[in-house]
Amino acid sequence: MRGGTAKRLSSIRQLDEGTPQRASPARIAEIWYNKVDKKKFSHMLSAEDFAIIRRELGREPTDVEAACFENLWSEHCSYRSTKALLRTLPVTGPNVLLGPGDDSAIVRFSDTCALAISMESHNHPSYVDPHDGAATGVGGIVRDVLSMGSRPIALMDPLFFGTLDLEKNRHLLEHVVAGIGGYGNCIGVPVVRGDLYFDPDFSGNPLVNVVCVGIVDPDKFITARVKKPGNHLVLVGASTGRDGLGGASFASRDLSEGAEADDRPSVQIGDPFTEKLVIEAILEMAATGKIVACRDLGAAGLAGASSEMCSTFGGLIHADRVHQRETGMRAVEIMVAESQERMLIEVDPADIPLMGAIAEKYDLKWSDIGEVIPEPKYIVKFHGKVVCDLPIKFLSGDTAPCTWEKKAYDAKTPFKKPRKGLKALALQVLSHPEVARRDWVAEQYDHDVQTRTVSIAHDAAVLRLGDAALVLSCGCNPRQIYLKPYAGTANAVYENAANLACMGAMPLCILDCLNFASPVHPEIYWQLEQSILGMGDMARRMGIPVVGGNVSLYNESDEFNTKIKPTPTIGIVGKGQVRVWKQPADGCELALIGTAGAHFGGSVLDAVTGCGGAAPDEADPAVVDAIRAKVEKDAFEAVTDLSQGGLLTALSVIAPQATVRLSGDPYVQLFSETYGRFLAAFTRESALKGLDYTVIGEVGGDSLRVTAGKGSFAISRTEMETALSSLTRLMRQSYH
Repeated sequence: MRGGTAKRLSSIRQLDEGTPQRASPARIAEIWYNKVDKKKFSHMLSAEDFAIIRRELGREPTDVEAACFENLWSEHCSYRSTKALLRTLPVTGPNVLLGPGDDSAIVRFSDTCALAISMESHNHPSYVDPHDGAATGVGGIVRDVLSMGSRPIALMDPLFFGTLDLEKNRHLLEHVVAGIGGYGNCIGVPVVRGDLYFDPDFSGNPLVNVVCVGIVDPDKFITARVKKPGNHLVLVGASTGRDGLGGASFASRDLSEGAEADDRPSVQIGDPFTEKLVIEAILEMAATGKIVACRDLGAAGLAGASSEMCSTFGGLIHADRVHQRETGMRAVEIMVAESQERMLIEVDPADIPLMGAIAEKYDLKWSDIGEVIPEPKYIVKFHGKVVCDLPIKFLSGDTAPCTWEKKAYDAKTPFKKPRKGLKALALQVLSHPEVARRDWVAEQYDHDVQTRTVSIAHDAAVLRLGDAALVLSCGCNPRQIYLKPYAGTANAVYENAANLACMGAMPLCILDCLNFASPVHPEIYWQLEQSILGMGDMARRMGIPVVGGNVSLYNESDEFNTKIKPTPTIGIVGKGQVRVWKQPADGCELALIGTAGAHFGGSVLDAVTGCGGAAPDEADPAVVDAIRAKVEKDAFEAVTDLSQGGLLTALSVIAPQATVRLSGDPYVQLFSETYGRFLAAFTRESALKGLDYTVIGEVGGDSLRVTAGKGSFAISRTEMETALSSLTRLMRQSYH
C-alpha cells in the first residue's frame, strides 16, 4: 500500500514554539523557510514510490524532481486511488463538448453559448487558515474556468462543518464564509447557491467545496494541452513567493494535531484585486485568438501546470526567469509554490509582445519562462543548470495506482420513538442549522453582480442567459450516505435534479467533489466505491453526464480524533424557462405527492434526537420528469421537493401559515425523509392528474396548524420565525 496518513507522510515543515501564532501566512512562510532543513525539503514520498522512481530513472532524483513527484503523484493531483472507479461514470452526452480531463468541462447551453464548469475542494487549507483557505479555493476554481477562455459568471459553495456548539466550529464557519464572500465580491462573480451541513465528524476537518460556471463561445474555447513544439510558455499574473509550498501533498494527508501551526506554509495567500485583473487580461488575450493553450497554476504550482500542459509533447522550463516576490528562492520553491493569481499560456513566439502588452495594460507582470519541445521530456533549468530531467509521461501520466482493501459494514440502528411531543420536536427540527434560514451567510455575498441573477430562493438558483434560465443546485446528505453509501449518493444525484425540476429545468450535467476519509481504512474505501457506483447508476438512469469533479481523501483530524462522513457532493447545472419562485397565496390547497416510508436514519430528526432508524431507499427518478412537466405548464402555484427535515421543512418553505391534516403515523408523515416526494400548492386539482398525491390542507391563517393522527399542534408566526432565524441569530450574537 502507498502511505497516505499523517504518520507515514509526516511533514518536516515544523515551526518552533517561538513562531508568532497570529503572524500572517506570508510571515510564517518566511520564518519556516529560515528554520527548515533544506536538504529534507519535499522528500515526503513513500518508500514504495521512491523505489519506483529510482528504478525508472536509474539514479537518485534531484530535490526538484522529488518535489515534482511528491506533488504530482499525490492523491490530490493523480487520483491514484480512484482512477479505476471514476472510469465507470457516464461522461458523454449530446451537449458535452469537452468532458473530464481538462481544467473545466465544456457543455453546450445554446447555439451561441457554452458553459465552462468546474468543481474543487479546499478542505485542509480552510481548517489551517479558514479565511485564506476558503478565499483561495474560490480563486483557484475561477481560474480553472477562466483558463478555457470563459468568463466566470456564478459560484456555488456547499460547506460542511462540525456542530456549532463548539466555538472553534463557529469560528471556522465565520471565517470561511467571510473568505468566500470577500473574494467573490471583489472579483465580481456572484455566489448564487450553496449548502450548509453540520455534524460532529467534521470537527477538525471542515469541507469547503466550490463550483464555478463560466460562459464561452462554443466554437472558441481554449484547452490546456500544448499544440506545437517551438511555441513558448508565458507566465502571467502575480509574482511567485513561498506561500502554498507543498499544497498538493498537504491536501493528500490527514490533519495532524498541530496542523494550524505546522501547515500554515502550505496555505496559499489570495489577492482578489489581482485576480480581477488576471480575469480581464486573459479574456482580452483569448479574444485575440492567439492563446494556443492555457492552464491555471493551482495544485503543485508551476511544476503541475507546466508538466501536465506539456504532456502532449515535452517542456523546457527556465525557473530563474519566473518573476518572483521574494529573494533567494531556490528552484524547488519556484516550481512547487502555489502562489495564487497566476496563469500559464502557450503562444507562438511572434505573439509574445502582444500578450505582454495586454498583461502590462492591466498592470500585471509576465515572464517568457519556457518552450514546448518535441522530446517527451520535462526539463527544468535554473541559471543554466539542469535541475530536473524526467520522462514527462512518467511524471504526469503514469502514476502507479493504489490498491486498497475494502470492507462493507452495517451502521443501521433501530428506530427509537423520541419522547418529546410533536410540537417540541417540530421546533427542534426547524431550529436545526441545516433547516433554518441562511440569511447570515447570504447577506455576505453579492448575488446580483453581473446582473444575471433572477432568483436564489429555495430549491435552486436561477440566472438569465439570453432568453433561457441557467438553473443551479448543489449538496448531499453525509449522514444518510454513511448509512447507505450507494443509495445515499444516488439520492444526492436525484435530489439535486429534483431541485431543478421544481423550477422547470432539465439537467445538462453533473459535477462531483468526492470528500472521504483515508482509504487506508477498508470501510472508507468501500464507502468510496459504493458512492461512485451509486452516483454513476443514478446519473445513467436520469440521462445526466458526469463531466468533471474532484477527489479529496484523507479528511481526518488527529486533534478531534474524527473521520468525516462520506461526502460525495453533487453540483448540477440545468436549463429551462426563466421563472421566479413565489410564495403561494392564501386559499391555495396543498398536496403531498408521493408516499412516505419510515426513513429516519440520517434525518434531521435523527441529528437532534438520536432516534436512529433506516436511511431512505434509492428514489425512483421517474417522478422528477413528471414534476418538471407540470412546472413547465405552470400547473402549480409553488412546489418543493421533500428532503432534509421532511414534510415539516417543506411546509415552512411553501406554507409557514397553513392548516394541515395528516393521517397515519405522525412521525413518519412529518419527519421522514423518504425521497420521491413533493409538496405542491395548487388552485385546480386537475393540475395533479397523473400523480400519486393526497390533498393535505390549505394555505392561510396566522399559524401552522397540524392535525396528525390523534394529536394536533400549532406553531405561531413568532415561533416559526424564532426557529427559522436560529442560525442567523447564533452567528450574529457570537461575532457582533
